This record gives sequence, structure tokens and C-alpha cells, in this order.
Amino acid sequence: MPLVRPDRALSLLLLLAFFSAAAASRSSPSGTLQLDFRPTWSDQDLPRPSWPATIPSANLRLERLDFLLSNLALRRADGSWLQSEDWFAFVSQSQPSVLPPATGLPAERFTAIRFQIGVPPAPNAADPAQWPPNHPLHPDTNRLHWGWQGGYVFLALEGKTSLPGLPPSGFSYHLATNPFLTQVELPVDLQGGGPLTLRIALDVATLLDGIDPTRDAPSTHSRPGDPLAPRIATNLTRAFRILSTHPDLYQPLTTTPHHTPPPPGTTPHSLDITHRFPQVALPADNPLTREGIALGESLFHDTRLSINNTQSCASCHDRSTAFSDSRRVSLGAEGQIGKRQSMPLFNLAWAKTFFWDGRAPSLRQQVLMPIQDPHEMNLPLDQAVTRLGKKSPSFNAAFGSPEITPDRIAKALEQYLLTLISQDSRFDRAARKVDTLTEQEKRGLQLFVTEHDPARGLFGADCFHCHGGTLFTDHSFKNNGLHLSPDDLGLMATTGKPSDKGKFKTPSLRNIAATAPYMHDGRFDTLEQVVAHYNGPLTRSDTLDPNLAKHPAAGIQLSPDNQQALVAFLKTLTDETFLNAEKSGPSLAKQP
Repeated sequence: MPLVRPDRALSLLLLLAFFSAAAASRSSPSGTLQLDFRPTWSDQDLPRPSWPATIPSANLRLERLDFLLSNLALRRADGSWLQSEDWFAFVSQSQPSVLPPATGLPAERFTAIRFQIGVPPAPNAADPAQWPPNHPLHPDTNRLHWGWQGGYVFLALEGKTSLPGLPPSGFSYHLATNPFLTQVELPVDLQGGGPLTLRIALDVATLLDGIDPTRDAPSTHSRPGDPLAPRIATNLTRAFRILSTHPDLYQPLTTTPHHTPPPPGTTPHSLDITHRFPQVALPADNPLTREGIALGESLFHDTRLSINNTQSCASCHDRSTAFSDSRRVSLGAEGQIGKRQSMPLFNLAWAKTFFWDGRAPSLRQQVLMPIQDPHEMNLPLDQAVTRLGKKSPSFNAAFGSPEITPDRIAKALEQYLLTLISQDSRFDRAARKVDTLTEQEKRGLQLFVTEHDPARGLFGADCFHCHGGTLFTDHSFKNNGLHLSPDDLGLMATTGKPSDKGKFKTPSLRNIAATAPYMHDGRFDTLEQVVAHYNGPLTRSDTLDPNLAKHPAAGIQLSPDNQQALVAFLKTLTDETFLNAEKSGPSLAKQP
């Protein structure tokens, strides 16, 4: 298995060639395996954002857990092993890990995985200066090389003990030298040929089974006569377990230099975001935690946030319609007729502005606006705080103190909404080679990514200019040729610029088949009507988007068959996993 880092994104413009080649490559496809190690203490997760990890039940504070990996191999169904070549990895909780994926995984079933904790004798004794920057064995990358003594520390577990009435005492447990090159083998059920992420837990409680840093020696030396190193090595062989397998590759967890740590007592939460999506920057001052997300979900379904206790955010944002509203325009808590069709709520971490007219510059500001809007929930924020009780155990669990404030309401809602990631449509599965598109759907994709430029022999639908990329939106604002009333200003209502008149936010086309009706005012009931609109002719104006204004006055005039093909492709963007996830209403999510 040669090791090559996968591309961080897959250009939509290349997908047509990808699907054309898929049938030819189906006889001998290859895949990529990414390992994802998660430390635990028994069943308690110890994720990196909360490191160092405090274990009150054991009077321990874990400050370092670093280890080196080598000799990755997978067992085939016939019992033979597919062995990696020159594969090394560095896993750390206190600094960036370097975990190269294993590529070239053939389309066959595998029944076990094995790897070694440590470095084989030859590279262990070699000059460490040979390794390029950021290589797992580069001394500055792993900080596990013993320098003048030579060789690497294979595993480093360090921390402090804290017994009542006694000052903290440190411990430093290291495994090193070839007698402690430890092999781990775990049963799995993997199907190669596509992208795979294998999550593996390392249970520190098992690693320290039978070892008490307050009683035993505070360090190991991995030398003859060392009483602890052999026990730790033996424990290490049974400290790993398979958590889960996922048919995709995910972005590594990233934090900013000024990232606010999670509130004490909370459990950090990591998002699974496919590597095919653009890298995302989550709010540095509002780290995701299980407690914060649960509170946000509860508030999302809480009717106390409306003037007459009848309406919640979920009233106009239903999961089965990708958190949009099946009505043309939403109704307010007191029956007020709204002005806009409710936008769907997913993949919000990539958005920079919110609402059809862009009036909210952040998600945290957006979530409070419908609560106060006279046309919607119509409840002043001070009354919302009073309704919720001013103090709450749920707010205490999420933020470390019980006070309820508008800012905390916004942060909790923001956390919940950021978890709404949609990335597993049939289109995505076809891109991962675990599903296929029909010939009609492939034709629709071809039309989607092809310019309409008759002078050069191109007769596409030209969709990708506004809906390109794996998020299927450019997050900008466009006048898309709708006939508008004079007071339908769009972005101009926010900016005051005449050049923004009639421009509305470009929605993502993911889940588009589930979000009818369409456009900012819900004027179209079906995807067929939407495609017919863009087929032309369009309403011409000074602010019509140039990529539409360049088309002939009569429109692009796709044939009926091509229009149907385009609709068929759009329906492949439906993420049934996302739409059908367990619905957590007030009866399931505890009220704050």
C-alpha cells in the first residue's frame, strides 16, 4: 500500500470524467484507508480539545499521550496479509498528529488489521536527520527521539497524580527499544475499493491496568530489570479496540491559536466533515460540546421562545424537509404571513452571511433574530430569558454556571446548528465508488457542469457558476432573472446599494428535492418549474447576473429530455441519512 495524501477536495468540474471512468475501473478499483485514534478512559472519551485530561476517579491528570506506529497490514479473507511499505505514523493528543492514509486498497474484504507501536530496528537505529519536515519520524515532529542515546520512544504516557492532602506528583511512562516493539492485531470487517475511515480507541485505563502511579515507580526506562515496561507493553496489546468504520475520509480536527477551551465539566464534540468539503473554521470562542449541543437542540424545539408559547424554531425548519418549510412562506406565532420561504439549515459552518437578503453577518446573530421578529416568534430577548427561568441546570452543564443570557442562548443554538452536516447523498456515495449514477443522472451532471456557449459548440445548463463546488453554492447573492415586484429589493434592503437590487442568496442545491417550494418567495412548486425558469427566457435587468445575462434572449432552450436529465441529477443530491436522522423534539431533548 503506497502512501499518498488524498486531495483535500474533488473539483466538481472533474467529476464528469470521474464518472465516465468509473465503469472501466470498477473491475479493479482501489481505495484509501485513514486511521483515526481516539483515547478513552474506559468508556469516557478523552478527545484532544479537552487535553490535558483529568480523571477524578483515578486521581490522575494525563498530560501527554504520544506514540509511533509502523508496519500497517490488513488480513485478506484467505488469511494472507496485505503489508504496507515504509508506512509510519505519529499520534499525539498534545501536538499535531501525522497519520498518513494507506492508499491502493483493493476492492476486496479484509478481516483483521495489525500494526506495531514503535519503530522497527533498522529505522530506529538510522540517522533521524534523513527524514523530511513533517514526516512522522522527524525528531521535531514527534519529539520522541532520544537524541544522543539514539532511537525513539515508542510510546509516552505522562501526567500527574493528585491525592487529597498531598502535592501533585508526576509520572513518566515510556516504552522504547526493540524488545518493546509491540504488535497489535484487531478483528475488522472492511471492504476495500473506496475511502474508509477506521476509528480505533486506545483505552488508557487498560494501559494502566494493575499500575498505580501513586504506588509504583514514577517512571519506566525500558531497560533490563525495569519492572513496569513489560507490564505496560502487555497491557498495550489489549488496550486498543475498533470503534467504528465509515465509508468516507474526514477532515482532521483543527483549532485556532486563540481557541477558547471548553467549559469545565463539558465533553468536547468533534464534527465528522468529509475531506471532499472545503476546510472550515469553527467559532474559536464557542467550542462544540455535547452539553452545549444538547441545550441548543432543546432550545431549537422550545415553544417558550415565542410570544404565545406556540412556535419554536423547528416549527418552520423541519428535518424531513432539510430544516426548511413546506409552505410557500412561513407563518408567525400569531398567524402573521411571512415575507420569505424558510431557508434550509445545513452546512452552515461555511456560510458568511445569513437570510435571503444577507442581513445577519453571523450564525450567532441570525439565531436570535426570528425570536424577536414581529413577523415571526415576536418575543423580546429579556422576556425569553425570564421565560426560561434566568437560571437552569442545562445552562450550568453547558457553560459552567446556571445563568441564562441572550448570548448563551445564541451560542447554544449556534452549536446545535453547526452539527447539521449533510454530506452523504447518492452523488457523494457515487463519488466514493460505493454507488453508481444512472445514465440519465450522468447526463444531468454533464449538463450541470457544462457552459452554455453555442459559438464554441457547448450547450450545457451552466449551473456550476453559482452552484459549483462540493457544497453546491458559492454563498454569494445573485439576481437570477425572476420577475420581481418593485419593493422586492433583496440584498439592496441590507446594503442600500442599487447595484444589489433583486439579488438573493444562492442556496445550496444539496437536498434540493426535499426543500420545495423554491426561490426566496416560494413561487415554484417543483424542480421541473425551476429548470424551466432557467431554460428561459429570463427577466432582464441591470442587476441580472452576468452568467445568466450572457445567454441568448430566448434562454438556453434545453430539450425536454435534457431538462428531465438535469432534474434527475438534482435528485441525487438528496441525503436520506440526514433527512431521516432521529428527530429530537421537546419530548426527547430535555427542556432547559
